[in-house]
Formats: sequence, structure tokens, C-alpha cells
Amino acid sequence: MAASDHTLGLSAHQAGLAPCEYCGALHRSLHTTACRKCGAAVEGRKRFSLQRTWAFWLMGLVAYVPANLLPIMITSTLGSTSEDTIMSGVIALAQSGSWFVAAVIFIASICIPVTKFVFIAGLALSLHFQWDMSEHTRHLLHKITELIGRWSMIDVFVVAILAALIQLGAILSVEPGLGINAFALSVVFTMLSATSLDARMFWDTSSDGS
Repeated sequence: MAASDHTLGLSAHQAGLAPCEYCGALHRSLHTTACRKCGAAVEGRKRFSLQRTWAFWLMGLVAYVPANLLPIMITSTLGSTSEDTIMSGVIALAQSGSWFVAAVIFIASICIPVTKFVFIAGLALSLHFQWDMSEHTRHLLHKITELIGRWSMIDVFVVAILAALIQLGAILSVEPGLGINAFALSVVFTMLSATSLDARMFWDTSSDGS
């Protein structure tokens, strides 16, 4: 009975089991190189997971800087042209009375990206330095990062819709600026950073250290 209780406390990685990421077939040895069902590579943990996570995180952070400095939308009205960055667009919307749209843009373009950067960096650092953080807390933060990440492209969609709908020739036209490209790249890189982080490592730290 004691042996059974001890076995129940083991993770699959500790028990020497590794699933195929493509077909899900379970293998007895972590040293298995190819899946017996589909022939895909079998790895107990993603190799260089933290390295890839940091690489994509840094590229996303680098792209996020010009995304906030460069104009994301260029509006031409009767010969005059105005360029709006993310923050200036939010301020302009708020001043015009569109508080709801301004709040949505601010949350999607400022709050969510910054939260993702902080959460991903915190998770990667907690694994690297073996911080005293429970695996459930790490798992929750990772799920929140994946959940909010899908809303980061709202700003890009808004500019794309405005550019497609508001085209009145010389009277009024809206075009996307270079900042929107940088913002889209930042979103893609942070998504890749989150997916590169092998969540299975969250469950290794506490069990390995015990």
C-alpha cells in the first residue's frame, strides 16, 4: 500500500513515461527517440524551452517599443494629415467621448501586452532560479497568459477595419502606420514565447527538489 501511495506521487516524467505530442501514444522510456505509432520524435521535455522562451520574449519586447513610438494610424482630412500612436489614439478617442472604445484599445494594446511580458518573464525566471512558487500558481499564470494573448490583436483589427471602411477620397481616408506592423510582430513573438515555455516543467521543480 505504501508503494502504491509513493507511485501515485510520481509525475509521468519521474516514472519514465513520455507521450508523443502528435498522436499521444505513451512510451515507457524517456530515452525513446521515435514514436512507435506515427514515427514522430518523442521528448520528455521540450529541448531549450527556456532559451527559446527568452529569445521570443526579447524580440517581442524590442518590437513593442516602436509599436508605441511609431504611428499606428494615419488620417487624412481635406488635405491635412494626422498621425496617431497607440496612446495618442486612446487620448483622442477619450476626448471625443468614445470612452468605451478608448478603454478597449488601452486594455488590449497597453495592459494586456505588458501583463504578458511580466507573466512570461516571471515564469521563466521562477524556473531558472527555482523560486519558491507552487506548480499550481505557475500553471495558473501560464493559462492566464494564453487566455489574454488572444485579445492582443484587437488594435490591429480596429485599424484594419477603419482603413477598409473609411476611404472617402480627398475628404477622409485612414491608412495603417508602421507602428501597427511592429505591434503585430510583438504580439506574434509573445505568443511564440508563451507556447515555447514547456508547462510540464512547472511540475518538475517541486518534485525534483523534494
